[in-house]
Amino acid sequence: MNKRMEEIKSSLSEILELPKDIMLDLPKITMVGNLQVYIENHKGIIEYSKERIRINTRRGVIRIVGKNMYIRTIVTEEIIVVGEIETVEFLD
Repeated sequence: MNKRMEEIKSSLSEILELPKDIMLDLPKITMVGNLQVYIENHKGIIEYSKERIRINTRRGVIRIVGKNMYIRTIVTEEIIVVGEIETVEFLD
């Protein structure tokens, strides 16, 4: 039934022209070059080092790999990671 509910929410967001990230509680990832990653709708940090950061979301884990990375901002719904970003991966 959960899959059916997701389909209904997805269809409803299209009909009402609402953003899917809000309707389906999806993470929204914005990158500024390879210097910054902004993530909305996270559920916490799993791993944190200067070379790798893993962030939990409702839909999976976001893994960020790079050099000299740090978390500039972390609040309830958003995280900003700064450094030399090499890869951003979404893992189910």
